[in-house]
Amino acid sequence: MRETHDGYDENGQYGGYGENGRQGGVGENGGEYERYEGGYGGGYGGYESSGGNSPGSAAVPGPGPGPAFMDEGPTATATATSAPPAVEEQAGPVLEPISEQASAEPARRAPVRDRYFDFLRAIALFRVVLYHLTGWAWLPLVFPSMGVMFALAGNLMARSLKRPAAEVIRSRIRRLVPPIWLLGAVGVSGMVLQGWGPDADGHPGWWWLHLLFWIVPFSDPPYAEGLPGIQNFLGENWASDLAGPLWYVRAYLWYVLLSPFLLRALRAMPLATILAPIALSAAFELGYVNLPGERFPSALTDFSTFGACWILGMAHQEGILQRLPRYIVPSVAPAIALLGLWYAMTHNFTTDHDLDSMPLAQALWSFGTVLMLVHFSPSWSEWPRRLRRWDGLITLLNSRAVTIYLWHNICILLVVTQWDRLWQFDVMWQHFSWLLESPWPVLALTWVLIGACVVCFGWAEDLAAKRSPQLWPNGKKSTTRSTRKSTAKGTTKSRPRSRGRSRAR
Repeated sequence: MRETHDGYDENGQYGGYGENGRQGGVGENGGEYERYEGGYGGGYGGYESSGGNSPGSAAVPGPGPGPAFMDEGPTATATATSAPPAVEEQAGPVLEPISEQASAEPARRAPVRDRYFDFLRAIALFRVVLYHLTGWAWLPLVFPSMGVMFALAGNLMARSLKRPAAEVIRSRIRRLVPPIWLLGAVGVSGMVLQGWGPDADGHPGWWWLHLLFWIVPFSDPPYAEGLPGIQNFLGENWASDLAGPLWYVRAYLWYVLLSPFLLRALRAMPLATILAPIALSAAFELGYVNLPGERFPSALTDFSTFGACWILGMAHQEGILQRLPRYIVPSVAPAIALLGLWYAMTHNFTTDHDLDSMPLAQALWSFGTVLMLVHFSPSWSEWPRRLRRWDGLITLLNSRAVTIYLWHNICILLVVTQWDRLWQFDVMWQHFSWLLESPWPVLALTWVLIGACVVCFGWAEDLAAKRSPQLWPNGKKSTTRSTRKSTAKGTTKSRPRSRGRSRAR
């Protein structure tokens, strides 16, 4: 991607990002579409898949609930190996003034924010955008974003399940679907205006039924394949790019629905539960399991590819990994990751056939890498000095992870379409071809356009979380207001009242 950051407060879920990478979803006409990957170099890039979490003993108070499918937003309660009493999660302003909470209820632990979680999400988001622009095959090896984000979401989901499961699942779905409805309102309307309709695939009844997946994405929503571009504005087949990220939304939704059962199984049989998705992925890859159709096999492939990472995050939250001898994880995790890399290298690993095209290799590499990340994860009670300057940016990325993930692919296509038009000018291709071939100007412009999408569409995440909409939720304005309010209250309470002085207003 989640992107959802779960486990924060009940209203602030948000799980991670996604990228493409397996045998894909289902096209509008029932056909399978690959999680396109290519890169800017030979046209416009494609889709992949990868998502993680960290421990986090103490953390600093931070912005309130974050985006939906990244689990419960930037606000997280402290996660410690010896878990403190669960903090009741609640909706609230983007920043909770800890001083007020502490003075009101000294014995209650105030909601806090794990900065390491935020850092991982921000890196994953940036890596997703860069990969989908360039298609560089080595990027998922450097940082398997989807495995990391799914593990992070699983960790936070396990924490949230200290509350009733039905309440948690209802909250996740409520926070997930409004941004998708907004994307569908724009995207489906554009497809219909270009001629897409019930007769597009010869099965009008199925077309109308599948449209319901734009409402609740239990399966891949349909889209119009092969649409012509919008001249001088948007490249051809834009609907495929628009719908590409939705595989992650569907996978996240099913992980959420299955989490209560996965958590019970994890507590009863930890090792077998963690390794079961990898075993299923191997069975698919080696041909021991073959299922008819496309939608169900596609969903099951995604589950087997990243299910171990999700459950690994839950195991970390439950303290299962912490009970292992310290030498176990550093000994086992690299071996598992290298096994995945060996499998990829022996099965034609190239730019056009990378980890996202090999579910088993992706599952093994992501699992091994995530296992190391959660084992060595630091507990950041505050930002390290070198990262403090990035606080606002990282907060913004976390607060709008769903919006960024859903819209970034179409932003890339739009920027690439406009950038390619510069080749029409002789002076550009004769003297600045090096600039036109570079992905970095395109990347910068893409993030500018993503920022515009944050302003135009990000409010849907706030409405889904039942909080006041914000155009640019980087936490700074909320921090200032909360600090002033807390200071003013403290001053008012401690100031002795002088004789003859009127009562403070």
